[in-house]
Amino acid sequence: MDEEFRQRLEQLENRVALLERNQDRIAAGQRRSSLRSLWRRPPMWTFEQYPPRLLNLTAFPPAPAIHSSAPRIAMVTPSYNHAQYLGATIDSIVSQNYPNLYYHVQDGASIDGTLDLLKSRGESLSWKSEPDKGQSSAINLGFAGIESEIMAYLNSDDMLLPGTLAYVANYFIAHPHVDVVYGHRVFVDREGLEVGRAVLPPHDGKALRYADYIPQETMFWRKRVWDRIGPIDESFHYALDWDFILRAQAAGFKFARLPRFLACFRIHDAQKTASTYAVGVREMGTLRRRILGYDPTQMQIRRAIAPYLAKQMAYHYAYKLSLLRY
Repeated sequence: MDEEFRQRLEQLENRVALLERNQDRIAAGQRRSSLRSLWRRPPMWTFEQYPPRLLNLTAFPPAPAIHSSAPRIAMVTPSYNHAQYLGATIDSIVSQNYPNLYYHVQDGASIDGTLDLLKSRGESLSWKSEPDKGQSSAINLGFAGIESEIMAYLNSDDMLLPGTLAYVANYFIAHPHVDVVYGHRVFVDREGLEVGRAVLPPHDGKALRYADYIPQETMFWRKRVWDRIGPIDESFHYALDWDFILRAQAAGFKFARLPRFLACFRIHDAQKTASTYAVGVREMGTLRRRILGYDPTQMQIRRAIAPYLAKQMAYHYAYKLSLLRY
């Protein structure tokens, strides 16, 4: 197969995959009330749940107190031509005023005004702009040589919610046996308006082997995880977080879902999640074969994660009815 034909075939696969994805989103947007519709598109994977509304940050719990000797947190933002969103990402981290934070933006030589934005932030963060091999590469470059007790990365179009760093640090201090944490997420549109929320049930290691339900932007881990399983696998360009999560789980590290909204996931047309969907399908297949030892059908996947999805819907509607509060 010559290179030109291979490239055309890959482009066709991308178009077909995106068409299938858009059909799913249209179907979900019709808000059908039947159980079948809910089962096909669970709330945690339904991004646009209601008309855009202002994101009221004061409606979330205030930041907990944190001692000046708090554990060191290292955060990295991989960035490339996201100047229109990057400022909000930076502000959401720096404004936390966490007393022991190392924050670094690893930019892939952007040409859209990102450099001017980074220069304008002074000493509030560390940054470097240079060519890289993609998102995985940028994350690894950002963490290289950095000492910390807690690690996380936040993409250049997402945002932390107020108090997240102090809350996570306090949880790790109080639960020394827990290695990886994550929490509930808020969906925002390209303008930063809220369009949905995802409330997750407690962690389910079995379901995680079949589908990645952990909101990456809310995930933090102890450095001992990174030291043992290694950095982000740069051969992955879509499912890099799921690969890291599965390796951590296989190594025996303990996960916990925290009862708090921790971050916002931004929905927009140019996001990597949509533009590389066909690549993601292949990478997720690779991970399932590696962890399960076979290539499950879609029906097998749905059956395996059905108990978790049922719990997620229960938590989602309990929250909507104010039976659960976060």
